[in-house]
Amino acid sequence: MQVEQVDIDGLLIVHPTIFADSRGYFYESFNLAKFHKLTGLTEVSFVQDNISLSQKGVVRGLHFQEPPHSQGKLVNVMQGRALDVAVDIRKNSPTYGKHYRIELSAENKKLFWIPPGFAHGFVSLEENTLFCYKCTGYYNKESEKALIWNDKDLNIDWQISNPVLSPKDLEAGTFSELNTKFIY
Repeated sequence: MQVEQVDIDGLLIVHPTIFADSRGYFYESFNLAKFHKLTGLTEVSFVQDNISLSQKGVVRGLHFQEPPHSQGKLVNVMQGRALDVAVDIRKNSPTYGKHYRIELSAENKKLFWIPPGFAHGFVSLEENTLFCYKCTGYYNKESEKALIWNDKDLNIDWQISNPVLSPKDLEAGTFSELNTKFIY
């Protein structure tokens, strides 16, 4: 397993070690001890796993849960492909309002660590994309918030023009209206 830092503090890409031969492949999709050692995030533990299945063109997000029910997420795609997006919503962060995009797929097997303080979403790039989330906090409906996927201030290139959205995501707030409770 290798860990790659990106240009927004806190976000990490995890590359698992793949053992492949003529039969196929094997890899350890997650190991908490290795994750702690390689990331230095020894306080992180996961309490809930979520899985979503999305058709091509579905956008889910940009979601987050406010403190004290915030969640860190370790995400990956087990089937299909998705463009994953994390937006820094930590007050006083030098990258506040900036986003990072990464393609996650069954083929590249990358995992993406998104700590609390980020809004998160993705667009499914293939039919039947199976997206997996390991979460550090339990789902709490009262603290769940969302930013609108196509917010002009965030200027995210989702590589799609007519996404399929849930009613909740269609009614999400704008970044300019955000009164974040996350501090950098």
